[in-house]
Amino acid sequence: MQKTIKIGTRDSQLAMWQANKVRKELEELEYECEIVPIKSTGDIDLDTPLRELGITGVFTKNLDLAMLSGEIDIAVHSLKDVPTVLPEGIIQGAVLKRANYNDILVLKDNEEFFGQPNGVIATGSLRRRAQWLNRYPTREVVGLRGNVNTRLEKLEENDWDGAIFAAAGLERLGKRPEGAINLSWMIPAPAQGAIMITVLGDNDFSKDACEQLNHYETQLCVGIEREFLNLLEGGCTAPIGAIAYVDPKTEEINFKGLLLSEDGKKKISVTKNAKVGRHRFLAKDCADYVINRGGKELMEKNVVEKKDFAIYSTKKLSEIQKELVDSSIDVADSDFIKIRFNRIAPKVVKNEIENVIITSQNGVEAITNSFTSEELNFKNIYCVGRRTKKLIEQRIGKVVKSERNATKLAAYLSTEIKGQSATYFCSDLRLDTLPNTLNENGITVNEVEAYKTTLSSSKVDDTINGVLFYSPSTVESYMQENTTDKVAFCIGESTAKEARKHFENVQVAKLPTVESVLQLVNSHFIQE
Repeated sequence: MQKTIKIGTRDSQLAMWQANKVRKELEELEYECEIVPIKSTGDIDLDTPLRELGITGVFTKNLDLAMLSGEIDIAVHSLKDVPTVLPEGIIQGAVLKRANYNDILVLKDNEEFFGQPNGVIATGSLRRRAQWLNRYPTREVVGLRGNVNTRLEKLEENDWDGAIFAAAGLERLGKRPEGAINLSWMIPAPAQGAIMITVLGDNDFSKDACEQLNHYETQLCVGIEREFLNLLEGGCTAPIGAIAYVDPKTEEINFKGLLLSEDGKKKISVTKNAKVGRHRFLAKDCADYVINRGGKELMEKNVVEKKDFAIYSTKKLSEIQKELVDSSIDVADSDFIKIRFNRIAPKVVKNEIENVIITSQNGVEAITNSFTSEELNFKNIYCVGRRTKKLIEQRIGKVVKSERNATKLAAYLSTEIKGQSATYFCSDLRLDTLPNTLNENGITVNEVEAYKTTLSSSKVDDTINGVLFYSPSTVESYMQENTTDKVAFCIGESTAKEARKHFENVQVAKLPTVESVLQLVNSHFIQE
């Protein structure tokens, strides 16, 4: 039976149109597909300006999390909404042939508007606002959020002269008004008009399917635009436009880019061509041109740090993980526990081990720190956590069963290996839940202390609103120097059980992953 590819998408009309386009193209290649709609932060909050929500990933975070948790196989995005750095483990599977990349102006009356000194135009885009004010400094620009239908309705309901839209969105839905004006002078957002498919890097079946939909010329051009954006933005939000296209006569890539101040009063633009195949440094050369003409100073003036909340992670976060946190939340982090691998005696693994239990990635690292995979002869491996399973299968061998937490694994093993024995590779600081349950069910547990966990507490500032915990040990470490007048965000129920001994407000992530804890943080503070 052929595997069904689960296609994740936002649930707006435009996003569903794009997902159905991908579904139809895959089905023409005889793949079976299913569409899975998922709400994004940007779709839930339609009132807050995008810059206050944190533009990076606001429409893609929840789809990334759904893919990492296995709910979907691929995700379909408007490429202009996708951060230039993808989360670890997720890759670009394909870019479809680009549609109309221009911005258009939908007017309520007629073009006499351009002959008037005043007027009101609506847009939720910082880039469109800045370019409009640069060209028409006497006009007023108001905010406009929502999906295509919502924005068209708001335009009708309000006393505005017009609103700016991406041409591709209106055209795909058949909603482009007859009198809409093409703003050919406005440089679009990098990758505007392009549809991107993301996929897990280790999902070979879905990767192969997506690759057949890829349009090379579009991939080439939007790649240059996104590299230009990445080199300029440096993690901050700024009005940046970029467009690249291939001239079929000269086989040259024509590139235009610009950076503006938010009020549109200052603009730095660049135009450059390069032959296809000799374009490697095109984006960098253009970004350097902008930076050398005051781009860095201009972006620094654009950045207005406004942090409404602050969190502290008791484990160091990667830069990609920090990008998942809403822009209104300040993030601090340090490792509250330190791990030291023990030297495991060779006699432990000399003979075949019937049943092996590993409950963390540290356990895997400790085992492989002492032995090569060839020296290990594990018949049945049981573990806790999706990532632990992945690491085991990369380094040691096939996992028979993986559960979300130790309690569920203990319940499973109590039935499956009752009356047998199991070797448990653990830390010196481990919970009693698993070994106690197994012993109660007649299973002999041979514990091997594979690594030591050392508490390494730090003093957390009083302004912190929430603390992120990833194990009972991190809670214990935190309590050595800190107070509990904060929200405790926990990776799983075992951690939450320890936190409830001290904290009044304890929240538990839906999945035992760092990304799920960060999603929980966003949900809590955005709702507040």
